[in-house]
Amino acid sequence: MTEKRAIHPIVKSTLDFGPVLLFFVAYMYFKDDVFTIGGTEYSGFILVTAAFVPLLIASTAALWLLTGKLSRMQVATVILVTVFGGLSVWLNDERFFKMKPTVIYLLFGLILAVGLLRGQSYLKFLMEEMMPLQEAGWMILTKRLMLCFFGLALANEVIWRFASTETWVYFKTFGLTAAVFIFFMAQSRVFQAYALEKD
Repeated sequence: MTEKRAIHPIVKSTLDFGPVLLFFVAYMYFKDDVFTIGGTEYSGFILVTAAFVPLLIASTAALWLLTGKLSRMQVATVILVTVFGGLSVWLNDERFFKMKPTVIYLLFGLILAVGLLRGQSYLKFLMEEMMPLQEAGWMILTKRLMLCFFGLALANEVIWRFASTETWVYFKTFGLTAAVFIFFMAQSRVFQAYALEKD
């Protein structure tokens, strides 16, 4: 079994959020540029996506080497980013990369839904060490997070299909992250009501 190791919170946050912030900065710098490579024109968005995929893979690998573990969500995210980002670059079509958050949130929501149908909280399996809760609390939180994921998937579809690419980049970089953060902040009563006493 791989040994779990603690790392400095700043290092972890940099590896978690650094690639996304760099994607945002790079896009804002190159958004109006067009690059010709091998006789094919690529937008700044496509070139930034091409750089983001290996950067995310590298940061995830560094996180694994430093901590000795990766969550299933992190593994699923890096796989889907590689697939959809790779398709966008290969086919020179930014729509694939824009669909990626939809697929990720739908996948997470469906996984939680399957668990609920079986009377289980798969969220508990992922986060029990971080937030020890009673079983009823996990079921409530899982149902709410499932709905949150489906809502975010729908929001992403609306934004990328009907808004500008720049609006979508803002939404992906800040909106999605803020939405998940606000969701967990809003569950404070669940955490208080169903928290387990520490020994």
